[in-house]
Amino acid sequence: MTVKKFGIGQPLRRVEDQRLVTGGGRYTADYQPEKQLEAVLLRSPHAHARFTFTDLETARAMKGVKLILTHEDVAHLGDVPCQAAMPNSDGTQNHVAHIPVLAKGVAKHVGDAVAFVVAETVNQAKDAAEAIGVDWEPLPASVDMRAALKPGAPAVWTEQPDNVSFDAAMGDKTKVDGIFASAAKVVKIEIENNRLVTNYMETRGVIAEYDAKTKSYTLTLSSQGVHGIRDTLAGQVLKIKPENIRVVTGDVGGGFGTKTFCYREYPLAAEAAKRLKRPVRWIADRADHFMGDAQGRANIAVGEVAMDRSGQFLAMRFDILGDIGAYASQYGPYIPYLGATMMTGVYKTPAIYVRCRGVYTNTVPVDAYRGAGRPEAAYLLERLVDRAARETGMKPEQIRRKNFIPSSAMPYSTPIGDRTYDTGDFDQHMTRAMEAANWAGFKERVRAARKQNKLRGIGMATYIECTAWGEGEDVEIRLETDGTVTVYSGTQSNGQGHATAYAQFASQHLDIPLERIKVVQGDTLTVKTGNGTGGSRSIPVGGVSVYAASRNLAEKLKDLASQKLEASVADLEVADGGVRVAGTDRRIDFVDLANLPEATKELRTGEGDFTPPNATYPNGTHIAEVEIDLDTGVTQVVRYTICDDFGIAVNPLLLAGQVHGGVVQGIGQALLEKTVYDADGQLVTASFMDYTLPRAGDVPFLHFETKNVPSTTNPLGMKGAGEAGSIGSCPAVMNAVVDALDRAFGVRDIDMPATPDRVFDVIRSASTQAA
Repeated sequence: MTVKKFGIGQPLRRVEDQRLVTGGGRYTADYQPEKQLEAVLLRSPHAHARFTFTDLETARAMKGVKLILTHEDVAHLGDVPCQAAMPNSDGTQNHVAHIPVLAKGVAKHVGDAVAFVVAETVNQAKDAAEAIGVDWEPLPASVDMRAALKPGAPAVWTEQPDNVSFDAAMGDKTKVDGIFASAAKVVKIEIENNRLVTNYMETRGVIAEYDAKTKSYTLTLSSQGVHGIRDTLAGQVLKIKPENIRVVTGDVGGGFGTKTFCYREYPLAAEAAKRLKRPVRWIADRADHFMGDAQGRANIAVGEVAMDRSGQFLAMRFDILGDIGAYASQYGPYIPYLGATMMTGVYKTPAIYVRCRGVYTNTVPVDAYRGAGRPEAAYLLERLVDRAARETGMKPEQIRRKNFIPSSAMPYSTPIGDRTYDTGDFDQHMTRAMEAANWAGFKERVRAARKQNKLRGIGMATYIECTAWGEGEDVEIRLETDGTVTVYSGTQSNGQGHATAYAQFASQHLDIPLERIKVVQGDTLTVKTGNGTGGSRSIPVGGVSVYAASRNLAEKLKDLASQKLEASVADLEVADGGVRVAGTDRRIDFVDLANLPEATKELRTGEGDFTPPNATYPNGTHIAEVEIDLDTGVTQVVRYTICDDFGIAVNPLLLAGQVHGGVVQGIGQALLEKTVYDADGQLVTASFMDYTLPRAGDVPFLHFETKNVPSTTNPLGMKGAGEAGSIGSCPAVMNAVVDALDRAFGVRDIDMPATPDRVFDVIRSASTQAA
């Protein structure tokens, strides 16, 4: 591929940043139509309770209050549906707990929505919500997954008294059990993947408007894709034609998977706008986010590996519990199962068996969060492999090298999950990461740390993930009459830099500066189709479609220019913002070309589409080094090294930014973040007073480089990168923590997050036992 000045491969700065950092962004809350009303939700203070409204009229009569909706008022609306209900292994289907627009008589978790209050101002709506009389009858709650599975545990749903959302498996259990029975060595680990709150910078929101003449809605909301939300609202909740709903998304301040889904507030705002004939605006505060938005991770898992005497992996088996929460969120039940399909990792293990169960609990629903099951799988597998190395006396890199799938085996079909890795050289990036991390000099750093009364540990994770599978994208790209270019794409940027990356794809064929290319997303009226952003698909799928559309446009523009330049199309080239006769100075600029009488909109519009035949499989090695203060238990990541394989890089600066962001989120999960419910189901960590996010001081300089092997599943050889940092980071950091504790005290068991109090308790207990 020819490297163009503004094209693929160039490390160009983001064109959108000047606008965003100078206050020019247009986020959901910035849109405030005339005569808008404000809405709030009344949420359940109990994890499980029957309720009846004893007084609604007092609140309805309060100043400024325009409408109060309860379940009876919206009973004609459909539930917000789970779209990925998992069947059991035998093909049966357990109860699927779709999310009601408002709870009917029973609240299922703290924060469950029971009433929607609309008033002239937010404070008036809040006052009215507090004035609503509710008679609560608390019920026993199931909060912990293990306890929820025990006989006699409180049922979250009477329709599913055992609290099992699904019980699925993959692999040959009999074969795997037989291998384990005769193996020379078996190593086992049990770990928890802590529940997380997404905490994007911009909370969700929606402004709903209704046009009585056309009987149509316009919803402006923060999302990761407008078309999917429109279709869910139209077909399953509001029960109207899709063309009667326009969904608009402007700038988005973070999504991480959680803004993919259709939430209750969207149909509620739409219904209220229709009834009141005024725009209705709901903007979440941080408490709404903690108690109302889908949360992430929340797995408990057991992993085992059977080996021969040399440390060769013979078989693995896993038992995974995934917390579904009180309701089955949009993709919630599928997420732990999706992760289970990647339990092969980078290892040539011949036989694998995985049992995966979803468990209903009286907690906020759990769904896709950056990586969506793949971080959970990589964490379990990489902690298990490190444990195997320790218990066999092998070095962590030694046991990995011995069991890596060799590059010569590509394409490689995994024993479970129906995955085919097309390319990868795992030994290459591990070797390079170890060199860059100065692995060989680690012992000297251990000695220096001990002089400071600190423990030092080093840990690695070698991961592979699955990205950019499934549905394709259709893209249009148009030359405007002012000589600029507009790209119409159904993906949705929520901070990744699509305006820059997509402009680079377009410039590869049109050869114009990025500032002359506008990227339009997030409007079902102007963008015909789209499958949104998630699963690291925007570049390997959406970007390839932009590339194809711009190539199509370039050919059309050469056709238009051929008569004006009196030259054959074969003699023309697109260059420097125009079309010219190759090797001459005869040319026509895009402005003049676009204004030719024959230059119709159709002839100025290129179209492109791409549907991936298979996923892409980015992979890499992360190496973390930590220091633990013996006096306080405080753990600090002091060095961090990454060597990844992302195939062809569109923009190295954007790529590094995506990896850095994912790593920081992983460090947060490993050392700081945990969502805590007490035994009664109260959300203890319901604000930033109790829920800790990583700050700049928690993150060292991140050394990032690549050893890329192009993918074969898209014509540009790219692999998805948006989630990779969050996949490699948790196991790397926690393996480093275990390394430090094992060296000093022989401790090999500790769960995320490795908070100071947890680490200090481990140190104190180990010291006491040693004494």
